[in-house]
Amino acid sequence: MTQFTDFGLAQPVLRALEEAGYKSPTPIQAQAIAPAMQGRDLCGIAQTGTGKTAAFALPILHRLAETPRRPIRRGCRVLVLSPTRELANQIAENFSDYGKYLSFTNTVVFGGVTISRQEKALANGVDILVATPGRLMDLIERRSLTLEAVEILVLDEADQMLDLGFIHALKRIVKMLPKERQSLFFSATMPKNIASLADQYLRDPVQVAVTPVATTAERVTQEVIFAHTGAKQALLNHILRDPAIERVLVFTRTKHGADRVVRGLEKVSINASAIHGNKSQPQRERALAAFKDGSCRVLVATDIAARGIDVEAVSHVINYDLPNVPESYVHRIGRTARAGANGLAISFCNDEEKAYLRDIERTTRQKIPVAGFPEGFSPPSRQEAADNAQAEERRPAPNGQRPGQRQGQRPSSRPGGRPGQGRGFEGRGGENRGSGRPSRPDGAARPQEGRGDRRPAGGQGENRAEPRGEQRSRGPRPQGSGEGRAIGWLDRGPRS
Repeated sequence: MTQFTDFGLAQPVLRALEEAGYKSPTPIQAQAIAPAMQGRDLCGIAQTGTGKTAAFALPILHRLAETPRRPIRRGCRVLVLSPTRELANQIAENFSDYGKYLSFTNTVVFGGVTISRQEKALANGVDILVATPGRLMDLIERRSLTLEAVEILVLDEADQMLDLGFIHALKRIVKMLPKERQSLFFSATMPKNIASLADQYLRDPVQVAVTPVATTAERVTQEVIFAHTGAKQALLNHILRDPAIERVLVFTRTKHGADRVVRGLEKVSINASAIHGNKSQPQRERALAAFKDGSCRVLVATDIAARGIDVEAVSHVINYDLPNVPESYVHRIGRTARAGANGLAISFCNDEEKAYLRDIERTTRQKIPVAGFPEGFSPPSRQEAADNAQAEERRPAPNGQRPGQRQGQRPSSRPGGRPGQGRGFEGRGGENRGSGRPSRPDGAARPQEGRGDRRPAGGQGENRAEPRGEQRSRGPRPQGSGEGRAIGWLDRGPRS
């Protein structure tokens, strides 16, 4: 199929695509749309940025157009599961854009916001429900949602779902679905546990894959700079003084590290914002909006918080910390060079991270070129860097809290307690650990087991706290129903 018109999609869907200027499908769309329109189960392997959202959204909208019917009360016809609220928001808004000339209802539910509003939105039923697993289970436990009438199940970013410890929640959810349904699974990689999940829940699926596992974007120029830990901030400051760098996404392994990098940039008058699990929903929305409109050209993020960020014209990705999971590197650098553009990915690597670099090169099957320090940069000595770090720790943060400590959070009362590791929301957060050991995969924290937000002990994901008022309003969450939390924004084209 070389044109969207070749698929036989409903005219209202084609009209929306035509107005958006989309005529030719991406490879994953070309392979997935036709069998999905035929009602076949499907397992698609494609990396972020290849157009996965439209690959399942367009055939779903076509089906709704061809078979209109009212959803049951507190039910839905289509259930789309997403690992993070950021990605969930993006998917829901893509449905709205592609289906703007259709009469259908859709809503998105995730944690971190008032559940009563979501219950009200579901009261009369919706055609399409986009959800994160944790909040979905909350609504089911409160009898505000039933899955008995689901016709189509979509599991997006399946590998990330399992990485975040959602396997138990997924198993419970699938048991509540009708056996007669269509299931569409999409994943960037196909490890054994994903293959096993597909075998259990897909019936005679069509297999589509558009890129080999763990490949990197063809248009991304990659380079690595070897620098000791104490030189990284000065190196980043120097690189970002270049006004030619229009929009840059900086990745750190920890939430505390992201805040520290932002403070370091602000010291040299470089405007930057951080997005991670300790940030409130309004803070994340403001940070992403500023990054999107160009008023803030530097966004510092952790892996999980950045999942699903799809901002056009990201010219640079800088790995301030190398990830300890090679696939995370692929996801990170895929945030640039999107929709046919070119991009540059720069990675800082200290002595401890050289093993991570070898794993990345082995997984991606390519050697990352080594670059020297940029012209005019003189790295601080290790002693100078250590002195600066000590001065930073002694410097009082705004409102008198310690560096890394959120406003209103108590300092740790335990021996050896670290800033941001008190008895409040973040007590178990792996992202805030300061030991010499690498943190959990993807820079993820050990799932929090605080009030109203219990998660499986083996799960992985940022340690995200929900507002206190929201925690009081929730029913008890069953073991294993934790949920990745981030916020989303709209990518207005088929390329997700």
